[in-house]
Amino acid sequence: MEYGMIVATRGVADEMENNPTFAGEVNAAFSRYQQGDWGDLCQEDRESNDRAVKDGERILAAYNTSIGTIWIITEWDRSATTILFPSEY
Repeated sequence: MEYGMIVATRGVADEMENNPTFAGEVNAAFSRYQQGDWGDLCQEDRESNDRAVKDGERILAAYNTSIGTIWIITEWDRSATTILFPSEY
C-alpha cells in the first residue's frame, strides 16, 4: 500500500519527543498499520479498511497508547498518512 508523505501532528510529535514510551507505542502502531492490523476498531470498521485498501478509499485506524488513543489516517489519494490524537482532527 502507498502511504504518501508520513506526518505526525504537532501534538503527537511533541509527545514523542518528550516521552520515549509513547514514541515506541507510535512506532509499534505504525508497524501494525503497515501489516493491515487496524488496531482498536470494531469488525465492521476493520472490514471497511480492508475494502478501502483495495478500492482506493480513505483508511482510518485507532490504537490505544499509554496516554490515550491515536489515529492513523491515510488519505484516499494516498498523498499523505497522518498520525494524530482524535482531539486534533
